[in-house]
Amino acid sequence: MSAKDAPPPLPEPLLVAVADSHTHLDMQSGTVEEALTKAAAVGVTTVVQVGCDVKGSRWAAETAAAHANVHAAVALHPNEAPRIVLGDPDGWSRQGARDAGGDAALDDALAEIDRLAALPHVLGVGETGLDFFRTGPEGMAAQERSFRAHIEIAKRHGKALVIHDREAHADVLRVLDEEGAPDRTVFHCYSGDAEMAGICAAKGYYMSFAGNVTFKNAQPLRDALAVAPLDLVLVETDAPFLTPAPFRGRPNAPYLIPVTVRAMAQVRGIDENAMAEAIAVNTARAFDY
Repeated sequence: MSAKDAPPPLPEPLLVAVADSHTHLDMQSGTVEEALTKAAAVGVTTVVQVGCDVKGSRWAAETAAAHANVHAAVALHPNEAPRIVLGDPDGWSRQGARDAGGDAALDDALAEIDRLAALPHVLGVGETGLDFFRTGPEGMAAQERSFRAHIEIAKRHGKALVIHDREAHADVLRVLDEEGAPDRTVFHCYSGDAEMAGICAAKGYYMSFAGNVTFKNAQPLRDALAVAPLDLVLVETDAPFLTPAPFRGRPNAPYLIPVTVRAMAQVRGIDENAMAEAIAVNTARAFDY
């Protein structure tokens, strides 16, 4: 194993336990038990396991049912919807090549997400939203239709809505306004600027910050974190992605949350225990556990 692939060392434990509000344990190496044990050792005692497609959402629900400190969110990722409708010839999404299924196939997939969203240990509907980075104009209609359906599912089941917003800020906010956002809406891996943080704050949307808030070029994110109301701020890994500095490029996992919490406390000018305390309370409120 090269140094680049080696898992970063365990950080100093947090004194106040927090939750990783967004992780993908199914994409990480090792077992769920190993990941949870390592995380708990540094004060990360709860994780929200997030599905990106039907199979991953089923896995999230099953894993949450088996572990008291794992909660599930279920959804079709914004990039998944166009692949279901239009096909996925290159098999980019780890599912192999797929033929176009049209709107009927999207309806079937959404019906399964709806079924999973009703389960008691599924606390979120997500990650859903819009992603204009990877999906071109031809996929936007499918993406938006899927997003609207997820908003409806979240509201009907009284679950948190977990949003993936990549290069689509204005359209995500527009669709939320048009549909009426659920009571609890979380912008996962918040990627807006300080101005957008003001809009989210006014609407009561939670903003979850990931390891990229530590990146050198991420000043707009730190500016957003500086002005976001403390009672609307969450932390996440989005593991195995977005490993915080100085470990950028190496595999991420829930046990690295303390690195990001400490960076966030610095941005806010508060001590890490106060930051962790706020995050712990906010995450429980956002996901209603």
